[in-house]
Amino acid sequence: MLTIGIEGEKSIQVTLTNTARALGSGELEVFATPAMISLMEATAQNSIKPLLDEGLGTVGTLINIRHISATPVGVTVHCKSKLVEIDNKRLVFWVAAYDGAGLIGEGTHERFIVNNIKFFEKACKKKEAEKHD
Repeated sequence: MLTIGIEGEKSIQVTLTNTARALGSGELEVFATPAMISLMEATAQNSIKPLLDEGLGTVGTLINIRHISATPVGVTVHCKSKLVEIDNKRLVFWVAAYDGAGLIGEGTHERFIVNNIKFFEKACKKKEAEKHD
């Protein structure tokens, strides 16, 4: 059962593959904003995944993040999430990322609970619609 206050944690190391230069979001070899957002989404999603009924999952629908400080290659980034709001199938998380020097990003992230099979089938129907255009 989902309850307010569920927390998650996840860490990754900054490598050449998750830098702004590698992901095309900038020119420097520092931790990319898209990589930080991905880490935040994964941390939130993983925190509640074991509590969902079989066949259910969550999808990200909104993210409001500030990337405050750059992190160089070789440094570990640690992310924390906390479920702060439950509104039927809508879940809102506070998320934050840190390196050894302190906070590097924070904000909120919204996810919706979905039936994985139905959600994927609906998405795949777009392929069929595209074939008829």
